Amino acid sequence: MVTTANLPTAVGFQLNTAPAGFNPKRDLAPGLYEFLETLHHEFTPRQQKLVAKRKRVLEASHRAELPEHMQPSEATQGNWRIELPKWCEDQRNQMTGPADEAELVGKMLNSGAPGVMLDLEDSTVNQWDHQQLGMKNVLSALHGELTYYDQKRGKEVAIKESNVVIWTRARGMHLNQAGVMPEVMSASLFDVGSLAYQVDTSKVKHNLCIYIPKSESAEEALWWRDLFEKIEDLRGWPKGYIKCMALVESHPLAYQMEEFLYNLRDHILGLNLGRWDYMASLIHFNLEDPEFVLPDRNAIPHDVLFFQNLRELIPEICHKRGALAIGGMTALYPSREDAELNARALDVLAKDKKNEANSLMDGAWTGHPDQNQIAVDQFPKPNQLHARRANAQRYPDLRPAPKGVGKRTLNGTRAAVRTVIRYRNGVLNGKGASLLDGYMEDLATDRIYRLMIAQRRKHSTVVPITDDDGHSVEHTAELVTRLFDEELEKLIAKPGKDLGSPETFREARRIAEAMVKNGEFDPF
Repeated sequence: MVTTANLPTAVGFQLNTAPAGFNPKRDLAPGLYEFLETLHHEFTPRQQKLVAKRKRVLEASHRAELPEHMQPSEATQGNWRIELPKWCEDQRNQMTGPADEAELVGKMLNSGAPGVMLDLEDSTVNQWDHQQLGMKNVLSALHGELTYYDQKRGKEVAIKESNVVIWTRARGMHLNQAGVMPEVMSASLFDVGSLAYQVDTSKVKHNLCIYIPKSESAEEALWWRDLFEKIEDLRGWPKGYIKCMALVESHPLAYQMEEFLYNLRDHILGLNLGRWDYMASLIHFNLEDPEFVLPDRNAIPHDVLFFQNLRELIPEICHKRGALAIGGMTALYPSREDAELNARALDVLAKDKKNEANSLMDGAWTGHPDQNQIAVDQFPKPNQLHARRANAQRYPDLRPAPKGVGKRTLNGTRAAVRTVIRYRNGVLNGKGASLLDGYMEDLATDRIYRLMIAQRRKHSTVVPITDDDGHSVEHTAELVTRLFDEELEKLIAKPGKDLGSPETFREARRIAEAMVKNGEFDPF
């Protein structure tokens, strides 16, 4: 079994550990420790082996042995189908946000969105107190008991009666939890096990619904399947009671989506294009290839070919099997303070979601209540399960190089440096997602920026990165350090609405630059 002593450490990542003095047998809900212990002994060793396999696949890709489609099998050739429950037929918008912010959770649940995803992963800081508060809010939401105090109205607000489907995104398989068992355990197991043990199903209007993040192979679906079925058996629930959706956030999984659905077919209801993490993964797996040096992030259109080919493949595979296909998040956020930004953000949102609907997606993700109706309006019906594209390619090019798209500029690198400092500063101040210059930045976009800086350092001698005068600027380690210095000083001088102090900005800069220089690009 793995201990904290032999786990790799990362400069920017602290292993989530229970606080000093914590006694799991005493301090967890009665009986929860024993429930988790049973799961831990069976599933954590498997999780550790799957994570080790991920590393081998990534290393192979850096030797130009890139992911490819699997051989035909029952998963791709058989006639199997997924049965979609009536309560899940309309997921035209799934509103998402951090589970540890009760007010946001309440507002999302009251937004009218047909689905709400409460996030214990990328947008919630991976620290014990935040995760425990997030779990408390999830359980209160599922039980219909969550309230929050509305400062503007000066009163306590409860959740409205509705048919909203509540999803919980557990932490990904790559993450571990310390301080509960004598050795580290799978964070995914801890989250799903804690939720399943404590939920009162008599108060929940639908099956228990989990969002699976960061998967990298169809083989990993078997781990989730077996975990769900073991929990169902321990809780006395019927087989298939736990339902799930899964995010396609890694480049290898894009080649194994139908196999992933097949392995989870008694539980899974859909796939979601988690496009920001997917972009990060695409860079990561192609890090040695100068053809994949991306332009400035905000110059990349939503229908860039490496997104669009996958965006059209997901509905083809999902609809063939009776599952929903859900689109990704639009990063530009509306503003109730800036009318021009608000109009631009909602216009971008409408175009983005219309493209997803035209690609035959069944719904989308948004993160702000003002986005809900616009997103829903772009989808013609509760779902498009019966729609299939004529002459659709089953095996399209999933690695088209980003040629002729956007510009690669020094200002783009500077923006990336500034964003990773600001994002990490938010994390140090307890915020897993921060609204920065109109864009909602979470761990996924932070990861994109870290990888883009690394790409430019690695390949700027052959891929021009230009300054304002059009001159190519080699991205040396010294240049990157200078950019970190300059952006840090600007932030300390004018922090704006950013949380924190000069000390946390300096620590954020130290962590962010070290992660880039040390090649730490996993989603920590």
